[in-house]
Amino acid sequence: MPGRLEDKVAIITGGATGMGRAASVLFAQEGARVTVADRNVPDGRTTVGMVGDVGGEGLFIETDVSKANQVSKMVEQTVRYFGSLDVLVNNAGVAIRTPPLAEVPELLWDLTLDTNLRGVFLCTKYAVPHMIGRGSAIVNVSSGAGMNPTPQSVPYGVSKAGVIQLTLTTSAQYAHEGIRCNVIVPGSVDTPQARGSSGSTEEFERNASRIAMGRAGTPREIANLMLFLASDESSYITGAAVKIDGGGLV
Repeated sequence: MPGRLEDKVAIITGGATGMGRAASVLFAQEGARVTVADRNVPDGRTTVGMVGDVGGEGLFIETDVSKANQVSKMVEQTVRYFGSLDVLVNNAGVAIRTPPLAEVPELLWDLTLDTNLRGVFLCTKYAVPHMIGRGSAIVNVSSGAGMNPTPQSVPYGVSKAGVIQLTLTTSAQYAHEGIRCNVIVPGSVDTPQARGSSGSTEEFERNASRIAMGRAGTPREIANLMLFLASDESSYITGAAVKIDGGGLV
């Protein structure tokens, strides 16, 4: 069904690379006008170019989602430029390997929670007033790490668990205002960040081989689920945490 986001305006945070880039291009192919929000300026602009290559209209806004003033300006600039806001994909995040809990530097704790959880809170906070009554959709991105112990990155797992809880609360509070909010829970996905945080290519591939389907997911496969949850095809789904992990580890 082409045009599943026809006449919709979407913000995709972390849109410069990986899953965010795949979603930006896919959403544009399906008719959305897309704001790509990211701290990574060169790759963010490249994503907007890719949006144009598929016939879409894109806008890049340099944004650190942990900064309230930048998030507020990003949302307002999107609404001024495109005229409305219908879809928010809270995809921006960082994954940093850390030692055991008692040895985790406070700096890494704060950096991770500020980006992965505070960022979702801020983007939702400033987007919601523009989305009320429009049949809008928020798609958050958590991780399997938010449901399981995360010995390789304590703050990452805690932040992603928080995203699930924030999704449930957002859904409960704004469903009657015409805003659906769901969260996807990916397993291993083959992105530059995932490979970098695994420690080595060998470690990433070894972990991927332990997945039931024998491989990591692709950014496009995650983007396909984002599209479904952003579109009217999921009009009766809100407050859901949807796993997409190739069957999980075996």
